[in-house]
Amino acid sequence: MLDAYTNPPRGLVEAATFPLIEAIHGRRSRRFAKGASIPAGPLAYTSKEAPEALDPVEQMLLISTIAGNTGWAELFAHHPEYKGKLPNYTTAAGGRSFPSSAGFNTSEFFFTDDTGVYFLPTRDMTPTPSKETDLHAWVEAHQSRIVKLADGRLNIPAAMPHMEGHNTWSANAPGSTLVMPVADVAQHVILLLLYLVQNGTGIYDDVNGRMIPGIERYAHRLNMDVAYPMTFLEQVALTDVSVELGTACYAGALMLQALGLGGWMYTGINPFTVLGASGDPAVPGLGFRFDMLDGNPLPHFTGLPGVFEAHVPPHHADMRAAVEAAVARKFGAGGPFDAKLGGPYKENAAVRSAAAQIDAEAIEITTLMADYVLNTFGRFPANVPAVFLNTYLQAHRLDTGFYDTHYGPGAYLRTHAEHDKNWG
Repeated sequence: MLDAYTNPPRGLVEAATFPLIEAIHGRRSRRFAKGASIPAGPLAYTSKEAPEALDPVEQMLLISTIAGNTGWAELFAHHPEYKGKLPNYTTAAGGRSFPSSAGFNTSEFFFTDDTGVYFLPTRDMTPTPSKETDLHAWVEAHQSRIVKLADGRLNIPAAMPHMEGHNTWSANAPGSTLVMPVADVAQHVILLLLYLVQNGTGIYDDVNGRMIPGIERYAHRLNMDVAYPMTFLEQVALTDVSVELGTACYAGALMLQALGLGGWMYTGINPFTVLGASGDPAVPGLGFRFDMLDGNPLPHFTGLPGVFEAHVPPHHADMRAAVEAAVARKFGAGGPFDAKLGGPYKENAAVRSAAAQIDAEAIEITTLMADYVLNTFGRFPANVPAVFLNTYLQAHRLDTGFYDTHYGPGAYLRTHAEHDKNWG
């Protein structure tokens, strides 16, 4: 791949200089890939071209755009109640190509193509020391992190209930790359609980209409008159990660325009099939562990052992261990408050070490609330998934013949028209 950067294809040069405003205004869901077929209806068309995989360089540029580390994150600068200490909300030292609420960064990325199923972990990635303009070093740093999980394309049957009917002809098509962002909502809820405790409050059980037993012991630091309803806090967590996953895919959708690739971001694939609860041994999905809980018809996923494990048992011994692991992400080696880490500041060690510590009592309170939820509801979180997948980004080589047949001028961009010439 090195030669692609020393003697770059025209498509790479085009992508690197493509105007942002043209990407925004030119973004469309272009679903018709090479090799596709719509057998009937007013837009009937069968491709005259064979499916064709993405160029390896453009695939890595796309995936790095969706999931990529983009340098050092900037820490929260001030909170009037923190008495000169920095707020300790942030959980990752690196920024990524999309926003994350309070810098929690609880999502990671899986993808599949004709060659296999892959995992690209970037949430705790230390930024590459190369200059920001060194595209080669940036892409190669991400490529080196990819873990292959299985050979061959992930089997997602093109039929209900695995896939919405309107996507059965186009989703996860041969030649395409399908990106699947997954969030650890359990960790996100823990981080929000830590946030509340650091700011002097907590949650109460609005489902059963009661305070959490034992929380009264901490009246010296918690004002429970302004406590959050448990269900609201969990809704906040789910909303936060939904934005995180959606904006990551949107970054990829903009890059599709610059690369001249077809594709779109969408939700029309069954996440339970993808994660691993299809019930069919021939359709194992990603293989995530899950439980079927009394009173809940939906699988409760907790993680893919050794790859992506949510902050909840059995991947952690108990909720205290899960809380401590979340704190360790912040203050441990490579975390945003590791004084030995580099960063964007002139005095990085002084700034990173100035964060307010999360004291033992704060961990006790957070554990108390988390234990209560798990023991009362038999799951954590109580009302939202511990692991969440909803939005996908697909990229494929566009069959412009379909658009020339059925659309007027302007159905695709110049980058699409010139894609094969630019990328070979």
